[in-house]
Amino acid sequence: MSTLLQPTLAGLPSPSTEAFLRFENVSKVYPTPTGPYTVLDGIDMAVNQGEFMCVIGHSGCGKSTLLNMVSGFSTPSSGQVVLHGNAITKPGPDRMVVFQGYALLPWFSAYDNVYLAIDSVKPDLPAVEKKEITREHLAMVGLTEAADKKINQLSGGMKQRVAIARALAIRPEVLILDEPFGALDAITKEELQEELLTIWNTQKCTVLMITHDIDEALFLADRLVMMTNGPAAKIGEIMEINFPRPRNREEIMEDPIYYDMRNQALDFLYSRFAHDDTE
Repeated sequence: MSTLLQPTLAGLPSPSTEAFLRFENVSKVYPTPTGPYTVLDGIDMAVNQGEFMCVIGHSGCGKSTLLNMVSGFSTPSSGQVVLHGNAITKPGPDRMVVFQGYALLPWFSAYDNVYLAIDSVKPDLPAVEKKEITREHLAMVGLTEAADKKINQLSGGMKQRVAIARALAIRPEVLILDEPFGALDAITKEELQEELLTIWNTQKCTVLMITHDIDEALFLADRLVMMTNGPAAKIGEIMEINFPRPRNREEIMEDPIYYDMRNQALDFLYSRFAHDDTE
């Protein structure tokens, strides 16, 4: 088997290495009428600065809960999530989220949605600079001509472009993507994947992305985190994806290693950790 395919068990770096982002023995337990329900149990993982990491697993494995603890929307029941050596306890502009459902203000234009985000986080920035940053990021996602259109006048792909532009305009250190392309058609999805990689190669923020699409993960990510089933989900394996960057989709898909890696991920999800729909 190629060295590219050797699964790496999740773990923290050595004490001499300070990771950019760390999950330190993180668990999440919710109270229920029938007793405590453990969603995540004992998550240990380090994320490097500038890394593009995808998380995959069946529904109910705690993917969104895991990333909500990075955004600060949720806090661990035990353990901690640490960024730059400081425990994350609340949301902040250094961590921006793009949702599958866009979460845009429909009565505003594309331009106004991006400008409002910049104005909220950096109110003291001169208006001319806010306008410049807004235009720059709309151009980055190909929406210069649609800047003045209201959100309800835009297609699903265009709405997601606005959401990505809004998140990146804040210049976050961590970009969190919760299945951002899951509701889009195949052609639009591939276009946005390409645009996302182009932007990431330029800005080099750290990206954590939830996906159900193995091919998407293999094209985008440096590493693929594969979760075991819930309850009490853990990190099962972390796959290193060492295709050189910038990536070309056609070249990658012609590489036999691509299909070896794809089969390994499929085996993890549908053989070793097949989802039991009767549960």
